[in-house]
Amino acid sequence: MASSVLSAASPSLAVSSSLSSRQTHKGKPKTGGNALRFNNGIKSFPNARSSGRVSMAVAVNVSRFEGIPMAPPDPILGVSEAFKADTSDAKLNLGVGAYRTEELQPYVLNVVKKAENLMLERGDKKEYLPIEGLAAFNKATAELLLGADNPAIKQQRVATVQGLSGTGSLRLGAALIERYFSGAKVLISAPTWGNHKNIFNDARVPWSEYRYYEPKTVGLDFEGMIEDIKSAPEGSFVVLHGCAHNPTGIDPTPEQWEKIADVIQEKNHIPFFDVAYQGFASGSLDEDAASVRLFVARGMEVLVAQSYSKNLGLYAERIGAINVISSSPEAATRVKSQLKRLARPMYSNPPVHGARIVADVVGNPVLFNEWKAEMEMMAGRIKNVRQQLYNSITSKDNSGKDWSFILKQIGMFSFTGLNKEQSDNMTNKWHVYMTKDGRISLAGLSLAKCEYLADAIIDSYHNVS
Repeated sequence: MASSVLSAASPSLAVSSSLSSRQTHKGKPKTGGNALRFNNGIKSFPNARSSGRVSMAVAVNVSRFEGIPMAPPDPILGVSEAFKADTSDAKLNLGVGAYRTEELQPYVLNVVKKAENLMLERGDKKEYLPIEGLAAFNKATAELLLGADNPAIKQQRVATVQGLSGTGSLRLGAALIERYFSGAKVLISAPTWGNHKNIFNDARVPWSEYRYYEPKTVGLDFEGMIEDIKSAPEGSFVVLHGCAHNPTGIDPTPEQWEKIADVIQEKNHIPFFDVAYQGFASGSLDEDAASVRLFVARGMEVLVAQSYSKNLGLYAERIGAINVISSSPEAATRVKSQLKRLARPMYSNPPVHGARIVADVVGNPVLFNEWKAEMEMMAGRIKNVRQQLYNSITSKDNSGKDWSFILKQIGMFSFTGLNKEQSDNMTNKWHVYMTKDGRISLAGLSLAKCEYLADAIIDSYHNVS
């Protein structure tokens, strides 16, 4: 009886017959034994012998990617996926930071529509941009951040490169740190936006955390923050949220910003601002840029990543910038050349559509004023929702707990102080979808839903340990 070499996992079977088990192919060397050989992912036995007249060899398709593990779901984007699968009429998606109207619908700014119409009227083409991006956008975004009359701009000490929104701009800055500040450590707040750690990990830049959130007060641990920044190695990069800290919504006061700048300056650290909400937090472009302008006015060298996802609603356009404010125009020129060098193998050059929208809105006085009015409207709606949520909770909760932290926070997020188990209860029992650290997006809440959310928060806080 003929013997065979078989594999249970085999999807295909190759059978060869011969007149005799002793015969070999002419002109081809013999292969000894039944050694396992891999050729382009195919498992085979090159010399499967048998005492019979038929030999059988098994070919198994083995993926070269077999060793790649499944990645965990994104903690923020996964919230939206779970929300979509929920069939409850009461469900609320307070996970993703995207603005919604009072009817909880996405909102395209009127000023954005007008800017897009201008593009059509001009017949703008879709040619490649330079590596550094659209010149008109770079000029507009630096002036919006620092003020058009800022000495750093007039002295040409600002290197601005258009990036892929805030994430891509932060990633470019991280790559610059990795390449030219070998061994430097980055400090990030605890907690911080979830992607900060991913960005610096992928750029192979070591990071550690500084204290920021105080659970007992649901406020800022300012003393801990200052102590940790002081104890960091000299010349560290300190990631700061320019306004509307994500996820807590807790910002330092103007006086505290002065002290933070003092410590960073004393330690020769380099501040790295993440500015994702300019104009969207308070409704004022100037007020929300005050922290960055304070550091630049002191003559400090500063990195700033910007995003226009929130304040212009350009979430899908991926439009932002990395700005490096240097001590001399010569340094700024060199830095810009290296940022371009880093961007080239990453994505070659940035997209043009969002850049033109920003340039047209900021560069046109009429559109610019309309934009400021729309930002005030959006920021005002979120403030109203914040106030209504506070009113609803305090009218229902007779425990004596102080909920005033809700009003002290700013921007689109509120850090509720709920732990993971309590946040799970919000979702499992009340169909309120949020991140597991207790953050909720007020931009996804309507005035009409505040009562329901208040009930969910009170129940989860008091009845879940």
